[in-house]
Amino acid sequence: MIDRRGFLSLSILAACATACSRRKRGPGFRGYAFVANEEGNSIAAVDLEAMAVARQIHLSGAPTTVIAAKKRPFVYALAAATGTIHEIALDRLSATRKLTVASNAAGMQMAPGESALYVLAREPRALIRVNPTTLTVDFKLALPEEPVDFALSPDNKTAAISFKTSLRLVDLEPRKLRASAGAGDFGAVRFLADGSILIAADRGERRLSLYDLSPSNGASSPLITHLPLAVRPDNLCFNSDGGQLFVTGEGMDAVVIVYPYRTPEVAETVLVGPNPGAMAASQAFLFVANPSAGNVSILEINSRKVAAVVSVGSDPGFIAVTPDDQYALVLNRRSGDVSVLRVAAITKNRERRASLLTVIPVGSKPVSAAVRAV
Repeated sequence: MIDRRGFLSLSILAACATACSRRKRGPGFRGYAFVANEEGNSIAAVDLEAMAVARQIHLSGAPTTVIAAKKRPFVYALAAATGTIHEIALDRLSATRKLTVASNAAGMQMAPGESALYVLAREPRALIRVNPTTLTVDFKLALPEEPVDFALSPDNKTAAISFKTSLRLVDLEPRKLRASAGAGDFGAVRFLADGSILIAADRGERRLSLYDLSPSNGASSPLITHLPLAVRPDNLCFNSDGGQLFVTGEGMDAVVIVYPYRTPEVAETVLVGPNPGAMAASQAFLFVANPSAGNVSILEINSRKVAAVVSVGSDPGFIAVTPDDQYALVLNRRSGDVSVLRVAAITKNRERRASLLTVIPVGSKPVSAAVRAV
């Protein structure tokens, strides 16, 4: 039997326990960052509300790419060295199924609408479509040479594949490889959000090649223009609305800002830090990793000025921004951790510095991450 005073005491204790739990967890993003640890052969599931690793999910290979489905309760990791896709169940935070599709792979992407997974394979040289429901291969399209990168059009009808000597388009429904669209030492390829233009990074010539793929274009050659750059186009990143493209690479400690729509042009080249590499954009800021310096330069997109520089871990090589625009997650390959920046706390100041919210150890050589709300 509990009297009224005892009942009130228990109620107060329960309320305090709930409040303390809430304070401990904080008002963070309700979801996980799934971090691929290449040397650790694992995926670290980081609880972004508690700011801690909830579970290490061990795999039979070294993951290099991780994708979180939005409509399905699964995350997919690619172990490129073995060409194996690993499926991870969101509710259990554990590996469920796996499928080996090649001996060696270059990358993996989820089709628009999540109807398929596509894997670009080096050995054998092929574009492979996988049904995510059954985790079986739908088809393999042979390629003429070793591929470098690929992109899928928003309407899921076309794929663009770059090679070291050429650029090819693939009609996905008839599974047909078109003739070469251009010659060059190509790297990254990207479609604009409306699918009308394809952008290909020509590393050999240090330029971007833009191609008109709109249905109204009846020209035999879809080339629009070549845009010379001050850097080799090693890394490409769009801002949140796709109206600006940011480029970093060998040749200059700078970010090149490109306007890709209407009349494509190079708008400006902005100095940001030593040897800039991977990038990610929030609504207001562009985060640029400087691996050799162990820091991240934060560029205010509207003013095109460096708002802050923040020290992170050793060898930052991948950045992801949470879907709610609350956090920027910086993966540090050598120190094996994730540095978390609170986007709303970034302000311009004379010292051009920002502070870390926290640093989370995740494993050995984190190289890729995907964020999934729950």
